[in-house]
Amino acid sequence: MIFATVLLAAACTPGSTGGTPSPSGSSPAPRVSASPSAQESTTAAPPSATNSPDAGGEQLGWGPGQKDLDAARTAVSAMTVSQKAGQVLLPFYQGLDHAAQAAAIERLHLAGSIVMADNVPGTPDGQVDTAAMGRVTADLQKATTADGRKWPGMIAVDQEGGLVSRLRTPLTEWPSPMSYGAAGKPSLASDAGRLLAGELVGLGFNVDFAPDADVTIGPADPTIGSRSMSGSPETVGQMSVGFFQGMLAAGVLPAIKHFPGHGSVTVDSHLDLPVQPAPTAQLEARDWVPFKAGIAAGVPMVMTAHIAVPALEPDVPASVSKATYSVLRGIGFKGVAVTDALNMGAIQKQFPGGSAAPKALAAGADLLLMPPDVEAAHQAIVAAVGNGSLAKERLDEAAQRVVTMMLWRGRTAIPPAPAPGSGADLSRKLSATAITVLSGPCRGPIIQGSVTVAGGSPADRARFAKAAANVGVTIGTGPTVSLIGFGEGPVKADVAVSLDAPWSLASSAAATRIALYGRTPGAFDALLAVLIGKAGAPGKLPVDVGSYPRGSGCP
Repeated sequence: MIFATVLLAAACTPGSTGGTPSPSGSSPAPRVSASPSAQESTTAAPPSATNSPDAGGEQLGWGPGQKDLDAARTAVSAMTVSQKAGQVLLPFYQGLDHAAQAAAIERLHLAGSIVMADNVPGTPDGQVDTAAMGRVTADLQKATTADGRKWPGMIAVDQEGGLVSRLRTPLTEWPSPMSYGAAGKPSLASDAGRLLAGELVGLGFNVDFAPDADVTIGPADPTIGSRSMSGSPETVGQMSVGFFQGMLAAGVLPAIKHFPGHGSVTVDSHLDLPVQPAPTAQLEARDWVPFKAGIAAGVPMVMTAHIAVPALEPDVPASVSKATYSVLRGIGFKGVAVTDALNMGAIQKQFPGGSAAPKALAAGADLLLMPPDVEAAHQAIVAAVGNGSLAKERLDEAAQRVVTMMLWRGRTAIPPAPAPGSGADLSRKLSATAITVLSGPCRGPIIQGSVTVAGGSPADRARFAKAAANVGVTIGTGPTVSLIGFGEGPVKADVAVSLDAPWSLASSAAATRIALYGRTPGAFDALLAVLIGKAGAPGKLPVDVGSYPRGSGCP
């Protein structure tokens, strides 16, 4: 059966192009500025990339219009159960066998595919082969419409910036999302979201599972860390809304994640099931604030986490919990609820194989991300409808939401895609705005002439050396600058610099402590400018760091 009943224009598919530490004395008292809210500017939403509102009729409150929903209902009513099951599955695949993935998409009528780092074709020098990547996404996209459907398939990626970046150079490298909270400018987050997403459009992507809307509780948070924009719920809400609005303006569908909040649990759900012991009143006041902001701003997708919340449904991961989806809908969400990856340990230990798929749908999920075996998940959904454990109406509703969103995406006007790497100047500006001095001088040179560099990775030290050479600083003698990478520290040095989350600075023995929140070339340029006194450090701590409260930094 083909989906020829939907009389809408064919999808506008993006084209393919395409040393020895020196002892230091005691640290000075923390420097505290005004509260973070004082430095958080507001910004108007970026220009919408969608057509005029009446192109889709009455609006539904999350992007699509009534005409999109009506067309989706017509299309889904013509599908078999097997085809509907395919529409709610977004699988992954291993390696570079793109043809096999395209064949699976055709055979199972899948919603599309997510592309992970091992699926990205590379050049001999280790960069992304952008031309080849564009061909891959075009082939996957073609497979989604082989059955005659009139809407684009989902060609997705995880591209947050910082640690979670499946596509690297020559695409722009972005610092960690915590940079946005330190910079305190929603307009900067919006501009970054637009450029990051625009570069994805140029490679054929139309979905990015970003931004992270989790509120981190600090070093006890093992999973989110610097992926969180702040420890302030309001700041996370402002920055994540700005970021996803920028993404939408570029033509990419965003998803805020991970509801009901992964930043305040102390177990990594990739490995095991975290338990969130907080009462609902605490969750409403902290973890759910950014999600409410995103929903109010019209975010099209929310990702649910594999976290058990006893206050909602004991021992059941939120991604398969009816109570959790009831809360999500109760706070106004009308879009597509997508699960976190179903191949993660927290879900697989309790629901192995394809068994999580029908359970998540029955609970209220609309889109199932990365089942460990997509064939088994597809079969389990069809079987569950057959035996009555999954209501046909629930599967219809889920498929309709996914198709509605993609019909809307298919009639969306997409701006021209910027060339890969076009965001480099903005990435540098973001780091220069976010860099934070916790202790040490706020004005004037911190180093002169030559330094010794320790810590970090070889690549970190090489980038530091290149940025230093650009401003006339040599490496080999002088005060020690110790770089603290992900999971490293504390250190003993003259200058301690955190390249990721800043918590190791609290216990570091250093006269000067600097939070950089990134390890991009632009981040190291920003660091050297501060070290030689060419620039100040305007950023404010977006999280508490030992005795340094959120909002600390140079005045």
